[in-house]
Amino acid sequence: MFKPLIFYIGLRYTRAKKRTQFISFITLTSILGIALGVTALITVLSVMNGFQDELRQRILGMTAHATITGRNGQLQDWSLLKQKLKNTPHIQGMAPFVRGQVMLNFDRRVSGSVLRGILPDQEPQVSDVGNKMKLGNLSSLTAGSFNIVLGKELANYLGVMPGDKVTVISPQVNSTPAGIIPRLRRFTVSGVFEVGMYEYDRNMALVHMQDAAKLFRLRENVSGLRLKLDDLFNAPVISKQLANQLYPEYRVSDWTRAHSNFFRAIQTEKRVMFIILLLIVAVAAFNIVSTLVMVVTDKRGDIAILKTQGLSNPAVMGIFIVLGCVIGIIGTLLGTAGGVLLALNVETIVPAIEQLFGVHFMSAEVYYISEVPSKLDWNDVYQIAGVAFLLTLIATLYPAWQASRINPAEVLRYE
Repeated sequence: MFKPLIFYIGLRYTRAKKRTQFISFITLTSILGIALGVTALITVLSVMNGFQDELRQRILGMTAHATITGRNGQLQDWSLLKQKLKNTPHIQGMAPFVRGQVMLNFDRRVSGSVLRGILPDQEPQVSDVGNKMKLGNLSSLTAGSFNIVLGKELANYLGVMPGDKVTVISPQVNSTPAGIIPRLRRFTVSGVFEVGMYEYDRNMALVHMQDAAKLFRLRENVSGLRLKLDDLFNAPVISKQLANQLYPEYRVSDWTRAHSNFFRAIQTEKRVMFIILLLIVAVAAFNIVSTLVMVVTDKRGDIAILKTQGLSNPAVMGIFIVLGCVIGIIGTLLGTAGGVLLALNVETIVPAIEQLFGVHFMSAEVYYISEVPSKLDWNDVYQIAGVAFLLTLIATLYPAWQASRINPAEVLRYE
């Protein structure tokens, strides 16, 4: 079916004659359509990969890869557990923490918040919050100082600056002769951090672990032990192994459980975008059908002569399949090259367009990401190129089959 003669004739039909300029124009539009669709697919998926990676990094800047807690929500003898896990494979860092819900009050403003007690010297092992400080630093959180570090949005809402004192109100209560009153403590604002995620910048406050333990009456206990792993994507597997090892005294969870719905939504959106943009490629690919039908009509006499000289029906099909595949391969290669170049230079091209037209696509105040990120995944490139070529191959089958059904006697009767 695919002998050298078949390839020669198929390639020969790609060249235009003066009377087939319109067919060549249709062929060119098919090639450009496929190239445009493939370019758009690669670029959009690369940008979505970039956003997903950027958000993952920002989330994991405050969230540990894995967390170990006790069965009752508290962890005793955390230092012994840490020593026990010191030489465990895949664990790169560990740090204890205390966590609880509180109310923060300053002047006439009140806001709910998550209060996290940390050890400033161990926190860098599991999070990047120390590198996200806008004012002050984590070293200001010392035991007994009752200093507090707030997220930027939380500090802006309360209207506080370093040096101001905020009242932290715990949900636990004290029984007094005057009745039941909530536990509260005055903390001094010693710093402000910004990780770029509203969830944390608006609802997170950090204090020293001992100060948090006193506020929540945990004595020497902590809420849990946070872990940093060598491979964050392997966190579910490693967490399961640790859970089996530490069962039944401890419970282990990983970051994918805490944010599973969020990243599942991103993956779903990515699949939907792939399908939608693939329709562009499909439309361009099926333009090949009209191109080949016109070529078949134009070459009816040639096909009849070839068949009278012994060319079989499968060989005739092969000629037009070669012709369609050449169109698909050229379009796919052009689109792949364009998509890869565009995806690798999005972070340069977008600012140039913004500067040229005086617009700003992404406001940092709204999206927390001022630049359009891009991360090229070669698996996506291979998948897109393969699907595009497959669509063009499918589009060639019907015209090629119609060409193979031409009856030489009927055609040559009128030649």
